[in-house]
Amino acid sequence: MNRELIVRSSSDAVDFALLKDGKLTELHKEEDNNDFSVGDIFLAKVRKPVTGLNAAFVNVGYEKDAFLHYHDLGPQLSTMLKFIKQVSSGRLREYSLKNFPTEKDIDKHGVITDVIKANQSLLVQIVKEPISTKGPRISSELSLAGRYLVMVPFSNRVSVSQKISSKEEKDRLKRLVKSIKPKGFGVIIRTVAEDKKVAELDKDLENLLAKWSAMCKKLNRARTPSKVLVELNRASSILRDVFNDSYTGIHVDNETLYNQIKDYVLEIAPAKESIVKLYKSSVPIFEKFGIERQIKTSFGRTASMSKGAYLIIEHTEALHVIDVNSGNRSNKAKNQEDTALEVNLLAATEIARQLRLRDMGGIIVVDFIDMVKAPHRRKLFDHLRDEMKDDRAKHKILPPSKFGLIQITRQRVRPEVNIKTTEENPNGSGQEVEAPIVLIDKINADLQKLLKGPKAGDGIILNIHPFIAAYITKGFPSIRSKWYMEHKKWIKVQPRDAYTYLEYRFKNKDGKTIY
Repeated sequence: MNRELIVRSSSDAVDFALLKDGKLTELHKEEDNNDFSVGDIFLAKVRKPVTGLNAAFVNVGYEKDAFLHYHDLGPQLSTMLKFIKQVSSGRLREYSLKNFPTEKDIDKHGVITDVIKANQSLLVQIVKEPISTKGPRISSELSLAGRYLVMVPFSNRVSVSQKISSKEEKDRLKRLVKSIKPKGFGVIIRTVAEDKKVAELDKDLENLLAKWSAMCKKLNRARTPSKVLVELNRASSILRDVFNDSYTGIHVDNETLYNQIKDYVLEIAPAKESIVKLYKSSVPIFEKFGIERQIKTSFGRTASMSKGAYLIIEHTEALHVIDVNSGNRSNKAKNQEDTALEVNLLAATEIARQLRLRDMGGIIVVDFIDMVKAPHRRKLFDHLRDEMKDDRAKHKILPPSKFGLIQITRQRVRPEVNIKTTEENPNGSGQEVEAPIVLIDKINADLQKLLKGPKAGDGIILNIHPFIAAYITKGFPSIRSKWYMEHKKWIKVQPRDAYTYLEYRFKNKDGKTIY
């Protein structure tokens, strides 16, 4: 399996596309003006605790106050507040926590007004970026993420990722980390730490300690609210979280960014440095790798799949609804149940991709095609879970309900990726239509159905607008010649001046419309 990261730079943003065997699976955008990214740490000021919500509104410098719930304070809040007070006043210059006395943990079921007061300063971390009308969601239980480890200040606990299945490997990693862990810091061992040596883990831990010390040095002169630790830029954080030995290429179209990524890869995986390549062609990088086309065909209300099946994706404020449709596809399945299973399995694969691609979060309800047999429903449920294993967002999938619906909850930490794929109608009606690039895909799909059906004769004529006719017939190999090579039938293309840009008809040699 080939995995590639394609990085496109522009004056105000950087786009990152993750490809799996050439298919777009994730799309991220890092904008210059995004001052509130997940993982950023702020020295903030409590605006007011609200007893009724058991939460506080905190000023982090955003137009709307951030929301901090009691359960996100972390048990070691008292120790952290004492540490901030001493560091900010300049009385404490030793940031290692080795000799720092710990306070009693706060009550798990306590009240927020008992532990924090208005105008109090505290360190908070962004756990959910501002979405829609809401401000950021924050936590005062801090964590610093590295390549193999996550370091948790004011804790002593060592835990291992649940995705590492081997008990022996879990015990080995715990033992290693306990031997190198500095006092006063807890550690979470990430999935990618599996089979790693102690030297690699120790180096990662040292980097995190250096980051912690650099952040603490800022506290002495920092005003509230102010950012004291910046999460890695999006390129590095993506590489840190998803990079592994299966990556075959990282292509970047900006030299400065290329050097940054190359240095980071050299640090985390020296053997893979050669896969980072600077893209220099005059053809835009997203065009070259077919990403622009995939964006146009993947972000609309309708998402097409193979063999004529498609999804309809609707969004509301509260939830997302996905409807699975088989389309008027021709298939060789013996009965309706087999057809339903085949389409549902295809849909499950595409839904897992769409959730990651659009970064859809909250509640997602999927209406699959009804299936009578219980083993088929179990097979669909297992297949969907397998397809979503690579999803880094926390999620939960419930078995099919009696109505055939599958409910999914997926963690939402950033605004959903929403790309407009419709364009102004070139015929001047004021309405919007699908992007013209989708038209060729629709013609391809219709031609495939037509050639497999009973209406396919010797002479098929495609009547279409002259502009589109030229696009189909010009160049070598042209789209029409590709049709011939694939279907072994010559399609005659006739331009029609009376047609609108996006109108087309398939006719037989007698001039009768057959599709």
